Amino acid sequence: MSNSQAARDIDTSRPHSARMYDYYLGGKDHFEVDKQAAERVAEVYPAIFVCARENRAFMHRATRVLAREHGIRQWLDIGTGIPTEPNLHQVAQSVVPDARVVYADNDPLVLKYAERLMRSTSEGRTTYIEADVNDPQSLLNAPELAEVLDLDRPVALSLNALMHFVTDAQDPYGIVRRLLDVLPSGSALALSHCTPDFDPSTWQKVTDIYTSAGTPVQFRSQQDVVRFFEGLDLLEPGVTVGHRWRPGPAEGDAPTDAEVSLWTGVGIKP
Repeated sequence: MSNSQAARDIDTSRPHSARMYDYYLGGKDHFEVDKQAAERVAEVYPAIFVCARENRAFMHRATRVLAREHGIRQWLDIGTGIPTEPNLHQVAQSVVPDARVVYADNDPLVLKYAERLMRSTSEGRTTYIEADVNDPQSLLNAPELAEVLDLDRPVALSLNALMHFVTDAQDPYGIVRRLLDVLPSGSALALSHCTPDFDPSTWQKVTDIYTSAGTPVQFRSQQDVVRFFEGLDLLEPGVTVGHRWRPGPAEGDAPTDAEVSLWTGVGIKP
């Protein structure tokens, strides 16, 4: 699909989760319908902006840790979202210039801006695949993936704020397992997932807003998020609230766990 086709295929009649996330991050790549839905979320959960920022910050830290400490040079980032700099490949290539990154998403608006995801170092490679996490085999069989990633060498599977959009009826644990099964020993899973654990009533309201907008969601408990890492060696500090995973130097007052409401973790495939 070309960028012009993508632009024609963008549905502006109802909100989209990727465009709502763009609004939370202070971006400009959303429409009025997305802004209205995002502001309804912010009314019931004012810290949604904190949650979104901490999710991005976790992705940056996890990417640097995997590159510096675990020799990862390849990433498969699914549920990429609308490009927001620094993107994952920019973070990875700032540590290892030869890093290779495949982005995947099924939102036409992400495709429209995908050229932002292609600005690689000369040593590294990046590409973008239009694909749906609910069809992992098609994603893995995409020729663009094989052109960039060597699946005989370790790959970091990056699933940031994605799996809460995959309900139990869609077999989220089976999807993650199928993706990890094709990756060799030394590969990694970096995952973040919103949770109702700290404020169930508020998160039920958030669930209702997304569901009524046509986007089913299932926010999960810490115990349920830990299940995604079965068979992997969890890095310290395990599955923890986003701002508590390998935090950098403090900048101002730290948010509360309830404000962040995001379980995060990184596991290595033995």
